[in-house]
Amino acid sequence: MKNKYKRIVVKIGSNVLTRDDGMLDVMRISSLVDQVSQIYKAGIEVIMVSSGAVASGRSELGSKVGKMDSVSARQLFSAVGQAKLINHYYDMFRSHGITCGQVLTTKESLSTRAHYLNQRNCMSVMLANGVIPIVNENDTISVTELMFTDNDELSGILATMMDAEALIILSNVDGICNGTPGDEGVEVIREIHNGIDDISNYIRTGFSKFGRGGMLTKSRIACKVAGEGVEVVIANGKRDNILTDLILSDKDTLSTRFVPAPKPLSGVKKWIAHSEGFAKGELHINERAYEVLTGPEAVSLLPVGVVNVVGEFEKDDIVHIVAPGGEYIGVGRVSVGSDKAREMAGKKGGRPLIHYDYMYLD
Repeated sequence: MKNKYKRIVVKIGSNVLTRDDGMLDVMRISSLVDQVSQIYKAGIEVIMVSSGAVASGRSELGSKVGKMDSVSARQLFSAVGQAKLINHYYDMFRSHGITCGQVLTTKESLSTRAHYLNQRNCMSVMLANGVIPIVNENDTISVTELMFTDNDELSGILATMMDAEALIILSNVDGICNGTPGDEGVEVIREIHNGIDDISNYIRTGFSKFGRGGMLTKSRIACKVAGEGVEVVIANGKRDNILTDLILSDKDTLSTRFVPAPKPLSGVKKWIAHSEGFAKGELHINERAYEVLTGPEAVSLLPVGVVNVVGEFEKDDIVHIVAPGGEYIGVGRVSVGSDKAREMAGKKGGRPLIHYDYMYLD
């Protein structure tokens, strides 16, 4: 079979790497490393986003720790668990003659275009030298307001940042079902077309047992990343040979595939698309501006369409674009600071407050 991918991102969830008793599943890690090694040796670049550090640390320390708040516990468990987890990966990949490297990041590390490009360069250098990046959020320094929603969000950012052709999200389920899993007649939805198929009625809002995310987060990230031109697959990481079956075979492997948009976003728009969490302010627009922005043509946001400016921000900061009804409809890099934006709001003429090249609409 001819490889259809040159580069993929594989996200491995906590529930895949953790046994029912909360201990790290070393046999599962070994199996996944074997599969990634086969994919790597087939000429496909792989970036891994691996959860499991907190669960690993918790299983190591167990009852040795005293009572503490949730942030402190997370910092402690991840500090111990990340070392334990990466050692497993390092030794297992080395047995295949492959070198892996650890990349710990935070949401703040991607908050500016310069930081974003620096992160991309780091992993590009690793890939160029045959090193498999193993990425995780740096939970030892992340606190609630600076945390990714979970590693699903992080993997989505990396997939678009690194121009991957596919993002494989491994969970403990076979994909998104058209009803309650296990009920009679309920099946896995095999293919989802962004903007056409409505799957909202099928998504459960519960969180996973050991991770922070759930299927709601996975589906939201999958839709967004597919809309940016990257194929996304949600599959069961506990199934034997799941990765090699998905990537290296012609098998009809049970999973949910999100069909990618035919035209990928530009590099800067990919960054802006994932910058909602860094927005410093809001530009509230009128009905006419809303109609034009959401129309078929790519247009900039002009001052005349802005009715209110909220928050304090500087030139080139990310801001939310807010529809007349109060709904966030997108984000963009603003061309002026907040004081100047207030001065320009509602007036005809003048340069765009957000140029269409630096705007992303949901």
